[in-house]
Amino acid sequence: MQGTMGKRVAVIGAGVSGLTSIKACLDEGFEPTCFERSCDIGGLWRFTETVEKGRASIYKSVVTNTSKEMSCFSDFPMPDHFPNYMHNSKFLEYLRLYAKCFDLLKYIRFKTPVIQVEKSKDYLTTGQWVVVTQNEDRQESSIFDAVMICIGHQIEAYIPPLECFPGFEKFKGSYLHSQSYKKPDIFQGKTVVVIGMGNSAADIAVELCHWAKKVVLSTRGGSWIMSRLLDNGYPWDVILHTRFKNLLVNLLPLDIVRWMLDKKMNSWFNHENYGLLPCNRLLLKEPVFNDLLPSRIICGDVAVKPLVKKFTETSALYEDGTVEENLDVVIFATGYSVVFPFLDESVIKVEENRVVLYKHVFPPHLEKPTLAVIGLIQPLGSIMPTSELQARWATRVFKGQSVLPSKSTMLADTIKRNEKRLKWFGTSRSQSIQTEYISYLDELAVGIGVKPNLLTLLLKDPKLAMTVFFGPCTPFQFRLVGPGKWAGARKAILTQTERMIKPTKTRVVTSSTTYTLVFLLKSFGLLALLVAVFLSFVQH
Repeated sequence: MQGTMGKRVAVIGAGVSGLTSIKACLDEGFEPTCFERSCDIGGLWRFTETVEKGRASIYKSVVTNTSKEMSCFSDFPMPDHFPNYMHNSKFLEYLRLYAKCFDLLKYIRFKTPVIQVEKSKDYLTTGQWVVVTQNEDRQESSIFDAVMICIGHQIEAYIPPLECFPGFEKFKGSYLHSQSYKKPDIFQGKTVVVIGMGNSAADIAVELCHWAKKVVLSTRGGSWIMSRLLDNGYPWDVILHTRFKNLLVNLLPLDIVRWMLDKKMNSWFNHENYGLLPCNRLLLKEPVFNDLLPSRIICGDVAVKPLVKKFTETSALYEDGTVEENLDVVIFATGYSVVFPFLDESVIKVEENRVVLYKHVFPPHLEKPTLAVIGLIQPLGSIMPTSELQARWATRVFKGQSVLPSKSTMLADTIKRNEKRLKWFGTSRSQSIQTEYISYLDELAVGIGVKPNLLTLLLKDPKLAMTVFFGPCTPFQFRLVGPGKWAGARKAILTQTERMIKPTKTRVVTSSTTYTLVFLLKSFGLLALLVAVFLSFVQH
């Protein structure tokens, strides 16, 4: 793209990724037009009573699995009184505040689904795209200099082929995908089998057990279950997602990392005793976050069973030989299929539920880097700062400030990245777009020029450097330097613990007399670790 002013960018979808893409376009001087098929912003996070075609859908009780400090946009901290984990309505409120603060709504065309995106006739020269939209009974075609696809990966529900469940065609009960699950009251007094072992499966099973007669979780491979709270009651992600721990994970042998994961996951409860132990416990798969499932299992409200082997008219036979009689409902919490309904396969092709994208953003085979996919990823952390950095990087590429390597280099990178994904996360369909977290964020940050330099920080601002390295890797770190630098980033980082504590510490109590001593000991230990890390860098 030559120049920037007046360059038009189509943004498809007004959810998390779409909103941050609009802002990224504005920050680089582009003119974005966002097409949203529904009547409002929010995407996945806007609950509706019914499933809307072409749009992600959630159940009424959905709560975030990542905490507010790790899930906010990098130049817009969440209000300090917001809870650390938010109900979907509260998170939608945050998105509305974000859109209002940066005046994003005026760039969105609601009730305007995109039905086709194709290369323009002079694409090889201009890199432009033709975007065809449907508005009521009228189609409209427009030319854009670049396109950002922000539709996510939870649009098309996936139910395994029914031949995987012999006899299912004879089953006289009802069945549905978790996408269609909204509220538990309609399952009053019923026997329900939930097939799957992801976050939705666990959430639905826990919620249903207060209404249904019996609830069974049927899982092929089990899963690690984590509480949203870790050390001292802090959110799990602010404890685990630090640069220090990320450095250790990358330096230590993979077998050691897996052993440490095994010990950490079983520190809450023994997964084997609860029938939840992953079949391949060596994989670093995303855990399920559910604070209530173990207690529901130990109280007998939820039973865990292996996969269903076959169905009859009224029952299910499990692989262990046991039978579920008088079965009423089967809920398939079996994930989603990645789809691009408005694109030809020559632009983006989905194979085995994954897409070949350079750094999960750019199709490497396109002649011009003017089409980017934002948010088609499952990081081992929050999607919000991930999508934001993807959008910031993509717009820098559109602007010519960041240059992509050759096609062969990009393809080689995608192959290497996929090999690592298979090694770390396995071949499961549900892990097809899984990636690590901090290392991936840093990759994007390097492409933008916003990765913080720890050695420079240590020399100039030791207090900030310590917090950046040992504290949670919050999104504000990517606004300290470079394009889009935000004057409030330092303060946001140094006050993040206060914002975590404020919504929970609603009753002030006297501090423990041992706190100061413990703090001093920890500080000494951290200082020693910092010196060790610094010396290791110098030696290398």
